[in-house]
Amino acid sequence: MPVYIYEEIDSGAQFEVIQSMREAPLTTHPETGRPVRRVILPPNLGLKHTAGKEKTLLDNRKVEKAGFTKYERDKLTGTYHRVAGKNGPESFRKE
Repeated sequence: MPVYIYEEIDSGAQFEVIQSMREAPLTTHPETGRPVRRVILPPNLGLKHTAGKEKTLLDNRKVEKAGFTKYERDKLTGTYHRVAGKNGPESFRKE
């Protein structure tokens, strides 16, 4: 059964409730009787989209092999320099 997070409308205090998906959402706190609402959270995609996976996919060799051009910004000058690919200018400055 899924765990749902609820929030008290007045105080903002949150709590978790294990409920069946078939049950109606709570409208009041089970202990205090105060009005509550269910908090909708984004899905956890940590298994498929990790920082390491993203770094591997955006590797300069893979980007170039796929036919793209990749630029990186120089933090001191604000100039973008081409680090992968053959098309486009060697560097440019975005105003």
